[in-house]
Amino acid sequence: MDQPRPEPDLEANLDPTGPRVLIGITGGIAAYKVCSVISDLAKAGVDVRVMLTDQGQAFLPALTVAALSRHPAYTDADFWSSRQGRPLHIELGEWADLLVIAPLSANTLGKLAHGLADNLLTNTVLASTCPVLLAPAMNTDMWQQRAVQRNWHLVRQDQRFHTVGPISGILACDRIGAGRMAEPEDILAQIESLMHTQGQRDLTGKNLLISTGSTREFLDPVRFIGNPSSGKMGVALALAAKHRGANVTLVHGPMEGDLQARLGGIRTVSVITAAAMHRAMVTYLPQADWILMAAAVADVKPATQSPTKLAKANLPKALPLAAVPDIVADLNRRRQPRQRLIGFAAQTGDIVPPAWEKLQRKGLDAIVANPIDIPGSGFGSDTNQAVLIQADGEKEVFPPSPKLLLAHRLIDALLAQQF
Repeated sequence: MDQPRPEPDLEANLDPTGPRVLIGITGGIAAYKVCSVISDLAKAGVDVRVMLTDQGQAFLPALTVAALSRHPAYTDADFWSSRQGRPLHIELGEWADLLVIAPLSANTLGKLAHGLADNLLTNTVLASTCPVLLAPAMNTDMWQQRAVQRNWHLVRQDQRFHTVGPISGILACDRIGAGRMAEPEDILAQIESLMHTQGQRDLTGKNLLISTGSTREFLDPVRFIGNPSSGKMGVALALAAKHRGANVTLVHGPMEGDLQARLGGIRTVSVITAAAMHRAMVTYLPQADWILMAAAVADVKPATQSPTKLAKANLPKALPLAAVPDIVADLNRRRQPRQRLIGFAAQTGDIVPPAWEKLQRKGLDAIVANPIDIPGSGFGSDTNQAVLIQADGEKEVFPPSPKLLLAHRLIDALLAQQF
């Protein structure tokens, strides 16, 4: 004979300290992707709770997400059962700092759009005031239905709701098109942003022009002068700004494909040489409010470039060099008084003096100095540290942190200066 299901002990389960993320899982094969989101959050020390709709349980067992989150999962069986104390949806709604619904089905989207509540998840949404992150997933034809698009438009008009995806790709039904749920790393990045901003869109109406990555100056088709910049810091700045409501244009040098795949909703311009980056930055300068020059631009290029590969024996013993455009200096000459220009300086040793000299020489409003000779900082790293120097000489030190968090902290500091 089956044993009765024990009722969750809310007093024991709901820790009052944060950060606290409540994840709702609805029906869809994309539910399997949420496992890595839950696991990564729990490993990072985030207090994670999971709710599953009846349809969600058809794709992902409650026991699986309970093991990943380190806490019992909540289902409609808990919601409708009799219990002492306060209602479960009220407790969960008041507990959560952030509510994530992934995957978001067409059915649940329709309920959210019209304020309907007939299960634990939708009742909890109505009983909460925290930001809600939506990650839709469905067949392309379903996603493109007028009714679904109308509901999507309605929920996005509500400032509580934030969105990630959907993206295009191969779907479980073997179709190729829109409707694929955002990848776990993109959902995690949006969660990290929302935990920092608490859902505030304080860059709404701002246009940000950001450069990132390295440039390459070719001697011949296979050899070039360059540097190891990955573009990760500029991508983090672009994502943080987009998550805060900004319109972002990212001009980037060669980057890994996984970085480029994360830039949905951001206008991107791919370049290779310093001259091409210069042209792109000048093209998009007039619309920009902030210009963040995070790219590591080559300082020189070979004076001549061979159209064919040079044999090793024909390589020059000494390589004549020519200057490349000074992009930051030219942007400073061209910008309007309303525009703010922020430079970056990757340095070794004492990073502040050369960064301060660069700020003054190029007429910047601020500069971000970061070390490249400390493990876990600089080129290619997922973490970074920095010193922000303002034009008046004021300095703010940012300790090591993930680059997305550092990007948010830099934006906070710039906003505090009324940029």
